[in-house]
Amino acid sequence: MILSVLFYSFVVFTAIQIIYYFVFTSFLFDTNKDKKKSLETPISVIICAKNEAKNLQEFLPSILNQKYNDFEVVLINDASSDETLEVMKSFEKKYNNIKIINVENIEAFWGNKKYALTLGIKAAKNDHLLFTDADCKPVSKHWIYEMTQNFNKDKTIVLGYGKYKKEKSLVNLFVRFETLLTAIQYFSYAKMGSPYMAVGRNLAYNRQAFFNVKGFINHMHIKSGDDDLFIQDAANKENTTIATSKDSFTESLPPKSFAQWFRQKRRHISTANHYKFKHKFFLGLFFISKVFLYILAITLFFFYPWKIVLPIFLTYYLIQFIVIGLSSKKLEEPTITYLLPFLEIGLLIFHFSIFITNLASKPNHWK
Repeated sequence: MILSVLFYSFVVFTAIQIIYYFVFTSFLFDTNKDKKKSLETPISVIICAKNEAKNLQEFLPSILNQKYNDFEVVLINDASSDETLEVMKSFEKKYNNIKIINVENIEAFWGNKKYALTLGIKAAKNDHLLFTDADCKPVSKHWIYEMTQNFNKDKTIVLGYGKYKKEKSLVNLFVRFETLLTAIQYFSYAKMGSPYMAVGRNLAYNRQAFFNVKGFINHMHIKSGDDDLFIQDAANKENTTIATSKDSFTESLPPKSFAQWFRQKRRHISTANHYKFKHKFFLGLFFISKVFLYILAITLFFFYPWKIVLPIFLTYYLIQFIVIGLSSKKLEEPTITYLLPFLEIGLLIFHFSIFITNLASKPNHWK
C-alpha cells in the first residue's frame, strides 16, 4: 500500500515537471522575424557603479562604441570609495554623450542602489532607458539596437539575457547553468503573459513605466530588487516583451568561488520572498516537485520494480534534455547540456542549502 502511494506520487511529480518543461518551450518560438524593424529610438544607457573603477576602465568602451546613432550613457557613481568617479570623468573628457551623476556619502542614509538609480533615471534626457552593470559588456556592437527594437507603443518593458563569461572551473559551470535555467523560466513566464523578474544587467524600459508605479517606492526599504521587484510592480502581459537574439545579450564577470556565489544567491533568493503569491507558488512548485521526484525515484529503485520506474524517469530526462538543449543553443550555452544530470542534482543541493541558511539568518552581504 505504501509503495503504491509512493509510486503514484512519483508519477504525479514527474508529470508536473514534464508540464513545466513543455511550458518552458514557449520562449523558444520568440524570433526577430516577428518584430518589425523600426527607426532608432533615442535611448539612455544607465550604469550604476559602486567601487567599479577597474571594471569601468575595461568594459565601458564596449558601451560607448556601440553602433547606434542616438544614445547617451548615464554614469552613476554610487558613493564610491575608490577612483570610480575619476574614471568616469576621464571618459567624459573623450566622449560627448556621457552624463555623470555623483551620489555623495551624505546621501547614504537612503540606503541602497535604488536611490542612486532613481537619480539617474530622472536625469536621463531620453524616455527609453537601457540598464546594465559596470562589470558587464555587450556581446556585440549592436546590443543597443537589438534591445530597443523590441519597444513599440504597447511594449514598454524589455527583458534581456545577461550571461556569464565562460571559464574553466566547476563553479563557473554551475553559475552558467543556474543563469540559463533562470532565464528559461523568466522568458517563458513573460511569453505566457506572467512576467515576474528580470536581470538588471540587461533590462530596458520606458521612463513612464517607472513613474507609473512610483519607481522603487514599494520596495525602497529592501536593498536588492531594483530589477525583479520592479518587474513585480510594473510588468504585465500587455507591456512586457523579451529579447532573445544573440546580439542582444550581455556578458558579466562570474563569481570566482562557491562562497562568493553562495552569498550572491542568498540575496537573490531572499528577494524572491517579496514576489506575488502566484509567482512564489509556481516557482516553489517547480523546485519542490523536482526534489520529490529525485527522492521518490531513488527510493523506488530499491523497493519497486525498476522496469516500471526507469522508463518514467528516462522520459523525464529525455524531455528535459531536449528543452534545455534547445534553450542552451538559443542562448548560446551549448556545453551545459552534456552535464545536465550532474548540474541539476548539484544545483538542487546548492539551493536547498541556501534555503536552510536563510531560515537561520538573513543575508547581509549587500554590495
